[in-house]
Amino acid sequence: YMFQDDPFLMPRNAANSRLYSLSKESGRNAAKYIIKNFPQYFDKTFAEPNVPCLMPEALTPQIEGVSEEALRERIHLRMQKESVDMFDQLLQAGTPVSLETTNSLLDLLCFYGDDKPTPEKEEEEKESLEEPEHHLIKNLSRENNHAERIFKIMPEKNAHSYCTMIRGMVKHGAYSKAYDMYIDLLNERHKADVHTFNALIRAIPYLKDKFVDRWELTKDFLNQMAQQKVQPTLLTFNSVLKTLRRCGNVGRSVSLLVLKEMEELDIGKRSTVFIICSDYDIPVSPLEHKRCVDCYIWYLSNLAGLLQCCDLKDIKLAYQLNKAMEKGDNWKFLDVDRLNGYWSKFFSLLCMMEQIEVVLKWYKEMSSSLFYPTPKNILDLLQALDAANQLEVIPTVWEDVKNLGFSRRQDLLEEFLSLMSRDQHPSEIQLAFAKCAEEIKAAHEPAGPGQVPLEWTGSALGHVVVLFSRVGRTQDAWNMMEHFQQINRIPTDKVMDEFLNCAKQTNGSDEAIKMVKLAASLGLPSSQRLKSRTEEEFELSETQKKALESIRWDGDSSDSDSSDSDRE
Repeated sequence: YMFQDDPFLMPRNAANSRLYSLSKESGRNAAKYIIKNFPQYFDKTFAEPNVPCLMPEALTPQIEGVSEEALRERIHLRMQKESVDMFDQLLQAGTPVSLETTNSLLDLLCFYGDDKPTPEKEEEEKESLEEPEHHLIKNLSRENNHAERIFKIMPEKNAHSYCTMIRGMVKHGAYSKAYDMYIDLLNERHKADVHTFNALIRAIPYLKDKFVDRWELTKDFLNQMAQQKVQPTLLTFNSVLKTLRRCGNVGRSVSLLVLKEMEELDIGKRSTVFIICSDYDIPVSPLEHKRCVDCYIWYLSNLAGLLQCCDLKDIKLAYQLNKAMEKGDNWKFLDVDRLNGYWSKFFSLLCMMEQIEVVLKWYKEMSSSLFYPTPKNILDLLQALDAANQLEVIPTVWEDVKNLGFSRRQDLLEEFLSLMSRDQHPSEIQLAFAKCAEEIKAAHEPAGPGQVPLEWTGSALGHVVVLFSRVGRTQDAWNMMEHFQQINRIPTDKVMDEFLNCAKQTNGSDEAIKMVKLAASLGLPSSQRLKSRTEEEFELSETQKKALESIRWDGDSSDSDSSDSDRE
């Protein structure tokens, strides 16, 4: 469950859900910003129970003076300028700095560059970890930056020193320098770690122009990893796939070979195919293999898998995809919009292919916790209920429609009214249907200033009249009948017969006569039949009989003229 707050404040549709989630995350980020930038206002360290990870971090150096311990503290606090200044002061004083501390300073400078870290820059740096962007080509790519200067004057360097510089150069766009630094590392007979190789592989598109040369250099790096006995990781293959994405047809031809190699090394994880699946139209059929199910989570985020399932009407494959999506933290790969889109497609397929009991079970478990049904989902559910002859569930679905804010959707209202008025049901169900019809009627009326009322259609009016008539609400039914003249529509024979049945049950002779007058004024062919029914089935007073006889039929004159001509 995503929402654990006051249920009355919980979002009730997909749009509000997205706003809720973004607001919640924004509030969390705002709190982090305040506590990080204004720690002086959070100096109270008393808490019961005391949870160290929730206490504000001390950002003020506690060690005074110029010493290696003070330098390490400033490096830990990510204070680049102060750390570099103290490092220079130690060298000027003739105090040697240990290799470990110097490497830590290089780590700091290669990650952030020469700029002071800020929350905005840290977020930018996180994004740049995946793929270098041209706007980050600064700091380590320019001459005489602090990292290069300190690296050059280091009396002793180890593999960590070289690897840190290589990763920093790739990160900040100095690709040629990074490759030259790797050659220096090999000349010094050091070995690169897996993270350095990953960075170098990501830099290949910026080192070589031709697609073939890029793939050859990629293979070269992979062979060197094997020679140096460096075990590739998931990130290694992700880096390879990202490089292949920039290798055109060459990348298309070898990408599946890379996936096969991953399979043999038991590195077939879900994120490894994110890159190639979007560019190379890989079919969903390999999902029969368990490991491929984990890999093809990309299809879920793109909804391509479920679209194929819907086209093929393959519910088993949809369940298999859903099992992969629910495995572990796979759902986190779908943002709020795509997550709701995924569940919407999945539920539509359930309505199409599953038994109604299964559909209702999923609907109960999914609603308000996993997804917010779209109008199409509601229509699919209504069709499934109709096919299974379980229309008694409609009032419950209508409550959800109101909560979702769809109570003014004309297509939904028409479908609800059509299903509820089509057949006769037991009295308890009819009362529930009439209540729904009353609320739908209210949706057609202005609820407040500036709100435009919905326009009545002839079919919607007729359905409401039928629903009111079946529960004996004669006056309400007649009020709806009067709307037909206002919108210039003609009620059907079924609507008028239902109304007369209701008037008969409630001894509403006056309403029956009004019905006959309305039919006559509209010139309906059934008006004579309605008059006959009224005379036969109702106990009319003399006044009512005269009123019935005095009704003027629009077709009387024309009928008489035609009869006279026939006689002649």
